Amino acid sequence: MTPLSPDQLEAELRQIGAERYHALHPFHRLLHDGRLTKPQVQAWALNRYCYQAYIPIKDAAIVARMMDPELRREWRRRIVDHDGDAPGDGGIARWLALTDGLGLDTAMVSSMRAALPATRFAVEAYVHFVRERTLLEAIASSLTELFAPAIIKDRVTGMLASYDFITEETLAYFGKRLTQAPRDSDFALAYVKEHAVRPDQQEAVLAALRFKCDVLWAQLDALHFAYVEPGLIPPGAFRPEEA
Repeated sequence: MTPLSPDQLEAELRQIGAERYHALHPFHRLLHDGRLTKPQVQAWALNRYCYQAYIPIKDAAIVARMMDPELRREWRRRIVDHDGDAPGDGGIARWLALTDGLGLDTAMVSSMRAALPATRFAVEAYVHFVRERTLLEAIASSLTELFAPAIIKDRVTGMLASYDFITEETLAYFGKRLTQAPRDSDFALAYVKEHAVRPDQQEAVLAALRFKCDVLWAQLDALHFAYVEPGLIPPGAFRPEEA
């Protein structure tokens, strides 16, 4: 089998995003078009907190596998982006500002006890993936960030226009991501294009990106099933009437 050129590999990766990125999920269309109720938006923010909280854990697992100091310096910036340099700083704190703005109890959100079981399983599967697969696959799995700026712009514009309980302050998390995500994905894409040179390596990085798309899609499937249709909320998960 002839290996793909670096540009052919990038084209294959971008095609995966065009077909599988969670921007295409019906729940996101409802969210961005203003067709969800406040309790449904609360459920989305509460469950998405689990993913945000596990991102620095995932990145720490990747850093722990890197033998190159230069590579570690580059990747550890992602941990600081989410954890911050001090209490109240960083992406996780900005996400809690969003859940606070939606009227959710901070302790309840940060405990993750009211998240859907499928949400927890999905984010834990992502951490296991980066621990168990090759470093190249772990880095490739982060490439969903290639597609993040478009969904962020769509989300912010749609939510500000559609929901009177959403403000620019509550959506501050996304402003930072508009610069962080392209910076991070540019680095990861260059790394993957340089190091995935054999056909088996290229197939592995393509599969890694498909897996990550599945992680994101599965979370929205669970949200839609529990809070939109048919509305079957699992035991122990967030119930709007109890918030």
